[in-house]
Amino acid sequence: MDVKQVLCMSKGDGEHSYARTSTHTIATLAKPTIASAVDSLLEEGFFPCQLLNVADLGCASGPTVATFMSAVIDSVRKKCARSNRPMPEFQFYLNDLPGNDFNTLFKSLANFARDYESLSCFVMGAPGSFHGRLFPRNCLHLAHASYSVNWLSQVPNLTSEEGSPLNKGRIYISKTSPGVVKEAYLAQFRADFSTFLKSHGEEMVNDGRLVLILNGREDKDFASIDSYFLWEKLGEAIADLVSEGFVEEEKLDTLNVPYYTAASEEVRSIVDEEGSFRIEHMEIMKIDRAWPGEDPHSRGRKAASHARSVTGSIISHHLGEGIMDKLYGEKLPILIGDDLAKERRMGVSIVVVLKKHVP
Repeated sequence: MDVKQVLCMSKGDGEHSYARTSTHTIATLAKPTIASAVDSLLEEGFFPCQLLNVADLGCASGPTVATFMSAVIDSVRKKCARSNRPMPEFQFYLNDLPGNDFNTLFKSLANFARDYESLSCFVMGAPGSFHGRLFPRNCLHLAHASYSVNWLSQVPNLTSEEGSPLNKGRIYISKTSPGVVKEAYLAQFRADFSTFLKSHGEEMVNDGRLVLILNGREDKDFASIDSYFLWEKLGEAIADLVSEGFVEEEKLDTLNVPYYTAASEEVRSIVDEEGSFRIEHMEIMKIDRAWPGEDPHSRGRKAASHARSVTGSIISHHLGEGIMDKLYGEKLPILIGDDLAKERRMGVSIVVVLKKHVP
């Protein structure tokens, strides 16, 4: 299936405006894709069905969990109403690493529980790494991962044979990174994503669906900063702290984040090569990183706060807790705000629906 380019818009004040950049925005915009995946799943001779097993892989503790669960239930409800079938029971497994704030996650689902209290719906935490098996074979009907697959199981080896850092002065791939750095990141992503597909392919029933949302890029060679905007600005902020004597240069040179923004062609290639799934649908969503009319520096402060919630644990582990407020509260908001004031930045997300391949 061809990749579909989508420029995401939202209504506001009687005219179109670009949607806010956030994982929740994309999760909401992806609801029709999830609904379509559920609808096609239920066409596969699925009825009679008494229990639908669903997993959210790398769920974190934000609002996207409830958005996904609601999309699944509402889609099943409409399908059952159209086909005059009884509603199945639902079992949702919410997965993330054991350090995830599951208490906050389950407290946040109070409204969800009230909205669907008339249904037989069970929700449980499933701590563990999604880079390997989490569930028994042939038990899941539907699985979902929103921006979690971008996280690598480990940082690729970015040290030369002589022990020198290959990505000196940067924390991620940039336009000026040596080719060997880009190749190392892609190789690690290829290995991790292949393992992910194989592991969860074994857990899914025949014709089960896997819905993925990834931070991605449109170009093949990292020519556009849009695909690594946050990491670039975070690296610049740390470099400023190095120049001011707050961070040792060696710490910057040895800091590389375990993250990869894949191109759609790379995703397609790995799915085809691994063989557990077939691509049923793929589209690219582009979201403006700034809100029209919003002060760029106000947007910079919000983006820096969000960045701290996502990247803070990695950065503090490597650089120390003492510089976190200066980094995320002072340096990063200014760098992001200054950039957004000068230039429009687009975030790119890849939405993929995979169908388990039955040989």
